[in-house]
Amino acid sequence: MTGLSLRVGERMSRMCNEWRVAVLGVVVLAVWGCSKEPASAQPPQVRVAPAGVHAGPGDTPSLGELPVVSGLSVAKVFAQKLGKPTSLGETTAVHVKLPPPANRGLAGSLVRVVGDSSGPTVLFRSDTLARLGVIPASPGPEFFTLFARLPGAEVERREESERRLASGEFGMPTRETVLFNGRHPAARYEGLPMDANAFAQGGLVPQTSCPQVPASTEAWWERTLMIRDPAVVLDPARTWDPCTGAGTKGGVWTFAHLMREMAQGSGASPEDFVLEWLSLWLNDFQANGDTVPARRKMYDEVIAPWAAASGASSSLEFNAGTGRWEVVLRQPLDLDIAPFRLLAIVNRIDLAGSTEYSGRSSTPGELRFIFGLTRPSPWGGGTEATCNLKPFTTIFEYGVPGEGCRAITGWARQWVGLGMDPAFNEAYRSRLQQMTESVVRHGRAPGKGNRSALNQLRTNEVALAFPWELREFHLADEHPGTGKDTPSNGLLRVHTMALTPDDATHDFRTDPDVDFFVRTHVKNGVEQPVTVPTHCTARFTVPQVINGMPFLGANAQVAPPTHWEAVSAVSTSATEVCARKEFSSNTCNGCHFKDTGTNDFSGTDNLAFVHVSPTSGIPARQSRFLTGGGNGFMFVVPDAQFGAQVTSWPFADLLRRHQRLQELAHCSACGWFIDLDAGYLNRMEALAGSVPLDVAPGSPVSTFTVGPIRDVDRVKQLLELRPGFRMRPRELPLDFLEPPAARVH
Repeated sequence: MTGLSLRVGERMSRMCNEWRVAVLGVVVLAVWGCSKEPASAQPPQVRVAPAGVHAGPGDTPSLGELPVVSGLSVAKVFAQKLGKPTSLGETTAVHVKLPPPANRGLAGSLVRVVGDSSGPTVLFRSDTLARLGVIPASPGPEFFTLFARLPGAEVERREESERRLASGEFGMPTRETVLFNGRHPAARYEGLPMDANAFAQGGLVPQTSCPQVPASTEAWWERTLMIRDPAVVLDPARTWDPCTGAGTKGGVWTFAHLMREMAQGSGASPEDFVLEWLSLWLNDFQANGDTVPARRKMYDEVIAPWAAASGASSSLEFNAGTGRWEVVLRQPLDLDIAPFRLLAIVNRIDLAGSTEYSGRSSTPGELRFIFGLTRPSPWGGGTEATCNLKPFTTIFEYGVPGEGCRAITGWARQWVGLGMDPAFNEAYRSRLQQMTESVVRHGRAPGKGNRSALNQLRTNEVALAFPWELREFHLADEHPGTGKDTPSNGLLRVHTMALTPDDATHDFRTDPDVDFFVRTHVKNGVEQPVTVPTHCTARFTVPQVINGMPFLGANAQVAPPTHWEAVSAVSTSATEVCARKEFSSNTCNGCHFKDTGTNDFSGTDNLAFVHVSPTSGIPARQSRFLTGGGNGFMFVVPDAQFGAQVTSWPFADLLRRHQRLQELAHCSACGWFIDLDAGYLNRMEALAGSVPLDVAPGSPVSTFTVGPIRDVDRVKQLLELRPGFRMRPRELPLDFLEPPAARVH
């Protein structure tokens, strides 16, 4: 791609003609049940020609203007029944379309190893296995194969799910699925059925989304993804409103209940647990070399008013012995009247599955509670008008307990079942309570700090000082030297911000370390071929240290920084445009401002710095990054560094999450995969002289000699070695190697 061929010209309608031209050049297998080798199915690509019109701030084109591609062209996983089981009892070849290796030296390797070396996933080039007669046929040169046991009952279950979906049992079905490039709508296609007959005969059966799914509606979003309805967030039996005093103190969806469950096992009372957390704002702190200035207005805006409402006198005093500011309370805070008001209960099942190419850990995503800060007057006895809503959100982000395919699909089915209730009635709220309590109760995560399922607690506020600031807290000890956390009991501790540089020492526009990281590590992880905005994804990790200097920050400020730029990146390079976007949009700064368009103040329906507003009242307003501007639309955001004259990025995130929920609930097939002991890689290195370990850029350096394996005889030997390193099998989705579209935000 050269010159200005990246420019977004006319809106999505012009893309259609160019896409059709591209698709004409792609040969695909029309009947997936046949056994002969098809040509490789290429990923959908759009090269947008320059034109005089571009997407501007606030533009919300219809999703119906996206081009249409064939379902087979988007298939990245094929299942194929083997003529006879392997020596390990595996019955199915699972062919995965891997992107080109981030380590370019591994190009052409007949073996690929992905994930952590302590629990590696080993795949063999499909063409080579077909040549050796190990599999009946290969889907194409870009595919690699691993083996699983796929029970016949699982194939039958998928067929039955398709039948029920088509009948309308789960709502009005649609044949159309929107293809997302990461988090960006790129095209429309029809999913393909699970053809049991073709599978039984050894055919290559693609694993795509359901051929029909319940049509995405705002009602589905509200009941299963982002629950904001007053019937829930102001439920008198389960919440308590600090503004009006309505509700039940300590109810199961209150700030007080969540903190009480989290504090068990900490060695502190729940009241002290919360006070110690709030006191983290009163003094400077440091993490990974980043010193974060105190925001002592926390005492004036939160602690002192709350203490007064609790009937307790308080003061903020400087302790000369410790050199720290401390709160002195004459009696504990009353947790039951906490000034945090529930805004939303959020299902982030789209985060389910393995972390990006990191091995075989497979969990059901996150459950989140979003609270907004208030300073009511009178406290617990006023009206909405006296609520005094503050620009301050607190988000409890729990990892849903469970691991493996059944845990994921079972959790998804619970949400779909919940969404079938016609209203937010008592039956709905009771079922939702059962689900939330199964996550937030003490003891739900025995291996984590305080036995709590909390992954992290995040805040985003400008109520205490300017600019907006985000902070992150864990029930774990952070080790910057290794980049690892150790879960431990105790109080909430400050933690570096996920994927986000230290904005105190790195300038968001000109920093050479950011530029270096984007133009090396992230750029090397961009999946090729790349076209923007329709085919741009990247694999990378953000290390604690870059070039010997701390990189991750202990807080994130917004406006400024509004996003992150690679100062040397050029707009004529699709890979560099993509790399910059992938890095910046996954930081706290970019996600909460310019990369997702919350800086667009042109309309009344968009937000600044947040995706769920703490100051709009109930129900809380959502950003157009989430809604796309309404069901059936997508919100188009000009590139934060290069502008709309180069490209713009469309969003419709609740649609993406809806599709993923329905796919997991109905059409994800579960297979049993056998782990190999880490010693297998030692044997591979001794046998072949190298290990084709392809880790995401930014990951720690491997202790193995990393290099390709191009000898077919070595492939045969490695296949024969597998039984000697057998470990326990795990039940995982067939597409478990497909990285989630979203990372943490």
